[in-house]
Amino acid sequence: MTAAIVGVGSALPERVVPNSHFEAIGSSDEWIVKRTGIRQRHFLPEDGHLADLALAASRTALARSGRTAREVGHVVVATTTPDRTTPGLAVEVAARLGADRAAAFDLHAACAGFVYALDHAVALIESGRAGTVLVCGAEALTRITDHEDRSTAVLLGDGAGAVVVADVADATDTVLGPSVEPAFRLGSDGELIPLLYADRYDRKLRMDGPEIFVQAVERMSEAARDVLARRELTADDVDLFVAHQANARIVRAVGKELGVAPERLYLNVDRVANTSSASIPLALHQAWREGRLGPTGLLGVAAFGAGVTWGAGVIGWRLTEPEADAVEAG
Repeated sequence: MTAAIVGVGSALPERVVPNSHFEAIGSSDEWIVKRTGIRQRHFLPEDGHLADLALAASRTALARSGRTAREVGHVVVATTTPDRTTPGLAVEVAARLGADRAAAFDLHAACAGFVYALDHAVALIESGRAGTVLVCGAEALTRITDHEDRSTAVLLGDGAGAVVVADVADATDTVLGPSVEPAFRLGSDGELIPLLYADRYDRKLRMDGPEIFVQAVERMSEAARDVLARRELTADDVDLFVAHQANARIVRAVGKELGVAPERLYLNVDRVANTSSASIPLALHQAWREGRLGPTGLLGVAAFGAGVTWGAGVIGWRLTEPEADAVEAG
C-alpha cells in the first residue's frame, strides 16, 4: 500500500474582513502586514455552521479525487471549534456526504491537527485497514477570539480545507516509489501549555507571541529535517512545502532553516490569516488552483499549535489539472 493525496478542496465564509476592521483596537493595516503578512481574513457569521464549510470542502475534494462517498472508509475532521460539544463534525460530514460505510471522528491537536490527521490517514492505508480516507481541517476561530485583544484578534480567520488520501500503489503515473513513501514525525510538550491556550472559563485564545514564534520555528524545522533524513531526501526533492499559515514570518523562517527555495514555499496567509487546522489543506487547494501543484509530485508539510503540538511529513500527490468545476468551493 502506498498512500497519496488524490483530491483537494476548500471553503471560506462569504464575509471578507480587511485589516481596517481592527483600527478600532489600535491596529493599522501597515502594522498588521509588517508583523504578520496578513491583509484579510474570512469570518463565519455568529449563526453560521462550521459543518457547512467542512462539507463543501469535503465534497470538492471527493469530486476531484474521482472516488465516491461509499468508497470512503474513514472521515477524520481536525478541529478545535466544532458546532457542538458532541457529536463532532465528522459524523455530520460523513452522513451528509453519503459516506454511510465510513467510521467518523474529530481530532483535536490545535493547529497541528491536520498533520496529525494526515498521518493517521496514511497509517490506515499502509496497514490495509482503509483504501480511501477523507481528511478535513475546519475551524471557526472567531468563536474563541478576544476581538479586543490586538495581539491575537488580527491573526485569526475561519475556513475549511480537505484532502482525499488513497492507495495509489498500482498507479503508473505517480512519482511515488520505495524511497519516497510517506513519512511523518509528530510531537508534543504539555509543559508549554501556558504559551497558547483557551480555558473553559475564559474560552478565548491567550498567547505568548514572541515565545510561540521561537518554538514554532524550532519545532517545525526539527521535525521536517527528521522526516527528510528518514527518507534520504533534501529540501530540493520536495516540489512544494506548505507549513501551517500562522504568520508569514514564521513560514519564511522555517523555509530558510530547511533550505526551501522561495518558489517552492507556499504562502496564502495574506488572504485567509491563521485558520488553525484548516490552514494547510486550504493552502493546498489554493496552490492547486494556481497551478503550483502539477499532476504528480512530493509535498512537504509542517505545523505547530497549542498544546504544544507539532508535526511534519512528506507525502506524494496525484491530482488532475485545475479546471472550471461546478462543485468548486472557496
